[in-house]
Amino acid sequence: MRRLAARGAAGDAGEAAAPAADRTDCARGRGRSPWRLIDLCAIWDSGVVLPAADWKGPSSGVAGRRLNKAEVLSSVQKAQFQRLEAARLRGPGSRERGPVLRMAGQQPPPGVLAALLLCLLSLGGAIEIPMDPSIQNELSQPPTITKQSVKDHIVDPRDNILIECEAKGNPAPSFHWTRNSRFFNIAKDPRVSMRRRSGTLVIDFRSGGRPEEYEGEYQCFARNKFGTALSNRIRLQVSKSPLWPKENLDPVVVQEGAPLTLQCNPPPGLPSPVIFWMSSSMEPITQDKRVSQGHNGDLYFSSVMLPDMQTDYSCNARFHFTHTIQQKNAFTLKVLTTRGVAERTPSFMYPQGTASSQMVLRGMDLLLECIASGVPTPDIAWYKKGGDLPSDKAKFENFNKALRITNVSEEDSGEYFCLASNKMGSIRHTISVRVKAAPYWLDEPKNLILAPGEDGRLVCRASGNPKPTVQWMVNGEPLQSAPPNPNREVAGDTIIFRDTQISSRAVYQCNTSNEHGYLLANAFVSVLDVPPRMLSPRNQLIRVILYNRTRLDCPFFGSPIPTLRWFKNGQGSNLDGGNYHVYENGSLEIKMTRKEDQGIYTCVATNILGKAENQVHLEVKDPTRIYRMPEDQVAKRGTTVQLECRVKHDPSLKLTVSWLKDDEPLYVGNRMKKEDESLTIFGVAERDQGSYTCIASTELDQDLAKAYLTVLADQATPTNRLAALPKGRPDRPRDLELTDLAERSVRLTWIPGDDNNSPITDYVVQFEEDQFQPGVWHDHSKFPGSVNSAILHLSPYVNYQFRVIAVNEVGSSHPSLPSERYRTSGAPPESNPADVKGEGTRKNNMEITWTPMNATSAFGPNLRYIVKWRRRETREAWSNVTVWGSRHVVGQTPVYVPYEIRVQAENDFGKGPEPDTVIGYSGEDYPRAAPTDVKIRVLNSTAVSLQWNRVYSDTVQGQLREYRAYYWRESSLLKNLWVSQKRQQASFPGDRLRGVVSRLFPYSNYKLEMVVVNGRGDGPRSETKEFATPEGVPSAPRRFRVRQPNLEMIHLEWDHPEHPNGILTGYTLKYVAFNGTKVGKQIVENFSPNQTKFTMQRADPVSRYRFTLSARTQVGSGEAATEESPAPPNEATPTAAPPTLSPTTVGAPGTVSSTDATATVATEATAAPIVPTTAPAAVTTTTATESPPTTTAGTKIHESAPDKQSIWNVTVLPNSKWANITWKHSFGPGTDFVVEYTDSNHTKKTVPVKAQAQPIQLTDLYPGMTYTLRVYSRDNEGISSAIITFMTSSAYTNNQADIATQGWFIGLMCAIALLVLILLIVCFIKRSRGGKYPVREKKDVPLGPEDPKEEDGSFDYSDEDNKPLQGSQTSLDGTIKQQESDDSLVDYGEGGEGQFNEDGSFIGQYTVKKDKEETEGNESSEATSPVNAIYSLA
Repeated sequence: MRRLAARGAAGDAGEAAAPAADRTDCARGRGRSPWRLIDLCAIWDSGVVLPAADWKGPSSGVAGRRLNKAEVLSSVQKAQFQRLEAARLRGPGSRERGPVLRMAGQQPPPGVLAALLLCLLSLGGAIEIPMDPSIQNELSQPPTITKQSVKDHIVDPRDNILIECEAKGNPAPSFHWTRNSRFFNIAKDPRVSMRRRSGTLVIDFRSGGRPEEYEGEYQCFARNKFGTALSNRIRLQVSKSPLWPKENLDPVVVQEGAPLTLQCNPPPGLPSPVIFWMSSSMEPITQDKRVSQGHNGDLYFSSVMLPDMQTDYSCNARFHFTHTIQQKNAFTLKVLTTRGVAERTPSFMYPQGTASSQMVLRGMDLLLECIASGVPTPDIAWYKKGGDLPSDKAKFENFNKALRITNVSEEDSGEYFCLASNKMGSIRHTISVRVKAAPYWLDEPKNLILAPGEDGRLVCRASGNPKPTVQWMVNGEPLQSAPPNPNREVAGDTIIFRDTQISSRAVYQCNTSNEHGYLLANAFVSVLDVPPRMLSPRNQLIRVILYNRTRLDCPFFGSPIPTLRWFKNGQGSNLDGGNYHVYENGSLEIKMTRKEDQGIYTCVATNILGKAENQVHLEVKDPTRIYRMPEDQVAKRGTTVQLECRVKHDPSLKLTVSWLKDDEPLYVGNRMKKEDESLTIFGVAERDQGSYTCIASTELDQDLAKAYLTVLADQATPTNRLAALPKGRPDRPRDLELTDLAERSVRLTWIPGDDNNSPITDYVVQFEEDQFQPGVWHDHSKFPGSVNSAILHLSPYVNYQFRVIAVNEVGSSHPSLPSERYRTSGAPPESNPADVKGEGTRKNNMEITWTPMNATSAFGPNLRYIVKWRRRETREAWSNVTVWGSRHVVGQTPVYVPYEIRVQAENDFGKGPEPDTVIGYSGEDYPRAAPTDVKIRVLNSTAVSLQWNRVYSDTVQGQLREYRAYYWRESSLLKNLWVSQKRQQASFPGDRLRGVVSRLFPYSNYKLEMVVVNGRGDGPRSETKEFATPEGVPSAPRRFRVRQPNLEMIHLEWDHPEHPNGILTGYTLKYVAFNGTKVGKQIVENFSPNQTKFTMQRADPVSRYRFTLSARTQVGSGEAATEESPAPPNEATPTAAPPTLSPTTVGAPGTVSSTDATATVATEATAAPIVPTTAPAAVTTTTATESPPTTTAGTKIHESAPDKQSIWNVTVLPNSKWANITWKHSFGPGTDFVVEYTDSNHTKKTVPVKAQAQPIQLTDLYPGMTYTLRVYSRDNEGISSAIITFMTSSAYTNNQADIATQGWFIGLMCAIALLVLILLIVCFIKRSRGGKYPVREKKDVPLGPEDPKEEDGSFDYSDEDNKPLQGSQTSLDGTIKQQESDDSLVDYGEGGEGQFNEDGSFIGQYTVKKDKEETEGNESSEATSPVNAIYSLA
């Protein structure tokens, strides 16, 4: 009896194909398991072919005997599995074919590709024959379906129909089709054709025809002489996109606040269309929590609002295949309004009722939907009864109205409910979910390749809900109707083959189905008889580095399984043992390659049909080594540095030397020269400092060495011998040596480096260990700079390596080169981990954590922790577990129960000391009860006292953190006053029964709820309590402004308080006059609550006034706002502003700030240069002293900068509505500042200022207002300038005298009056001369005949009036027309009428309107009216 086999050795380690996670990979040898099948598994790099996990069958020896039914793998078969284990052991090396080296990226030989493809396909579940043409032509194979259309095949009616079916086999298969379970004769239909060398159907409609005529169920059959394979039953359907039925929709009338559903009812399409809502103008409908589209396409309004009437609503259906959109007639809403929308409890619009059910198939998405109505719009929350929602698969959609669970499994069945709630109440709907399942594979049948006489089996195992039935077919026919086969036995879902022969080849189909679907799988049985064949190229060349491990491979193929032996240089003895090791999978490993191992190795594969052999040439090369490494160097800038790198390598290999700088490829510029054994840098600069790595590499190996270059900056040349030498960081210590070796100590000695003109003050010794944190250096100890040897105390079981760093006043040196390693002996731990805690992360667990011990406290290998715990105050036994990490989670614990915890360290040398007992607690759950009997007592207008009954301790379910009161301002007792209803909270830590809630708003309605809080969160809320706060005193009046338009009166204005805190009864104004230190009598004025202005007559123009204004309620007067009247003109001398800088304007909306400066600096000042300006401005300057901040006009203080970081010399240049700010500081560049200023209404504003942005400008200040200002660092608010005060100038300059009292103005007015009187007298004299004046002397352009005024003769024009005036134009008929519409006669007379003298002639006023015409008409004898004479003068 002969068996199929595929043997060989894998390529380089790690190059084996990766198997699936749930299968036995080809790279592992298997134990003695009862296998009955054998797969082919070809492995790249060398093309090894191994039996894979799916092969199970009896093993036979070379003699051909057959095992009994107990069937186990023979030693040869086990060798096939174990050979690949050696694939990972391959050492560094390369492989050549003949004399030419096979480089990376070169195309592998065909035989290797065949082996690789064979492995990949077999791992994927299909049995494939190697793709080598010679093997392909000889080996027969039944058909295999490789490509087919989907089961539900929907096609576009506008395109040709394509139904795919492709298969392979040897010989190539032929194809035929059935339609609706009947033979489909393709030759009879001219529209139907089959592609060449394929079974794919093409139905062509270019010559006419209806695609709907070809709808039905199709199945493809692929056949050759070894069997028949079947495709799935393909259901062909033509896509449909029917039109929307026409309908007239009446306007939808709905009451405001009522729910509404606009139904879509789209026409049925194939596939179903995508629904979306738009207006008739194609604007999308905005959806939110209140208005949204359901999964069925309907549009739901939880409550209709008046703005919903502003658009119409049209349902649109988009069909995928035809790319068309059908639009339904639009709905028009008519909303009936009411005085107010009544609030309603939630109710469900979809689904109806309180419960429903839903079925979903396994692997599909489950979509649950709940849409509720109510006012306010309800919130939707989802829950699962008896468990949590699957967080990894669940997501919320459509504003939480839909719950989608992806990839549903049986665990997702159960009851889900949605909870709709608003402040009026809540309602819930329960959805019972049942998960069914179409058939899915548990064990899909695989192709079976056997040698003659072998046994095997096909397994078809599937699951589903309901449980699917299994039907077997052979070559497309039911197995019951197939010819009987004595070697075949059917046992339910398994077919067993015994003693297979060549005639047993066939294709079997397994069809498993239930009411939700079906699965169809093809699996062929093939019987092969193949002599051994080599799959790798012949005479491969493998080159390996001396003393490295390597592996020689020899992939092959054959049936039955051949045996493999290795020979060297034609010797007769089989290689195995000593430096050679032959793995059971056939690979030959050389453990340590030596020069004498060079030679020709021959592998011979043999079975009963013949033998095959191949040769591998092995060459051993010398390693590449850097024997003269570059050294760390310190060089001055501008000098030349040479880094050496001398290499020894095998002369037959090409050597390449490259350099890295700071681990990046080095660019060798003009200043560098790279030679074979060195790198030279000319004119060293600071940028050359860093680490340099020399890499010497061949095609087989490489070596590298690293050095650090330090570049020193230029030092000034001493002008004399007494000048100080330049100081620098010390050079690194060198020549570290370990002596006096003991178990817990060692002496470290080093040679100090050059101190570079600065004495060494300290030495820092660092250590590194290679077990816990390899490569990380830790400080061990510190020693004075006068020593160079020290005793170091060590910890057990640490593999120490030391280095030393020298320190002087300039800095630290580079670390020395590491010392040799020294490992101390082990010991049991002497301490236990610290910071042991036990806390619950969930309600049913407790997480025990601790701080892990470091390498110096482990004291031995395999450091681990023994964790013990038990319930406190019980007699139960300790539970324990050994942990290698730093945490352990105890599961299934009761809620918040105390535990005793112990954590003890242990290593391989023993246990640590007995640990202390720590008390921990399991996880907390949310409290189950709320405080009861909550009582509220109003203390005053801003505070209430609370009292409640404590909850029982067992309902807290955790540590009672606090009682917490949630309260919010529901409304104000004042009408039409908007209030914020933001929730606030007051905490009462500990187990308390009373507390006080303060900082409430007076005269307001409040609501309050109490909860219990533990470490998990809030418990349920108590009953909502309502209370009202009494009236309080109001806040200060807003925007209190004082203006002084002249010296006799002062205007006061203000706005109502921001927080009245009750019903205002009026305002109280108190003011007092003061002049320097003299203060007059205080006067009190009371105003009505509606009055916001007051004008006061000044008693004298010299004194200033201080005003204090407060609002009143029945409770009393509130906070007062204080302002002062501006200083009189003789109290401050205006000066010119300093030179104007380009300020950085910083808008500060809502700020009111800038007044005249009112004080002087009590320090000596240096006059700043001034530039005349049109408006006086004050300059305010602060100093960095502790004296009170003051201001001065026209003065800038110059101070020396303090030593530490500070801000000084703040200068303010105010105007009426803005102010320029500058300052000095001792911060570095890039420092940001903040300007903070406060107006007299105590409104504080801040302006961030970027670095180097001075001066900055404060804008939107209020005229006549006093401000305080300071500047501080943005990074450190504690570093601030002194606070200064400045005042913006008034809108009306208060030092301006009344113009009506000025002498020059009075004289001017008198002169004008006298001139007017003289003109009036002249006009009356001219009018008294009277007479009728000729209308026109016709000498230039006569008036046209159409001019009716010509006959009148009463117009009184001068001779020049006939000439065309400036701005006029001549019409086509020769008449003169004016361009400006305001030149009518009415416009030129007083009061809109012309003046007529005694005989009715008109006295022309043309000269009054236009000055130029007046000059042209100076010869006119027209009398001028007195009024016109005055106008003409003006």
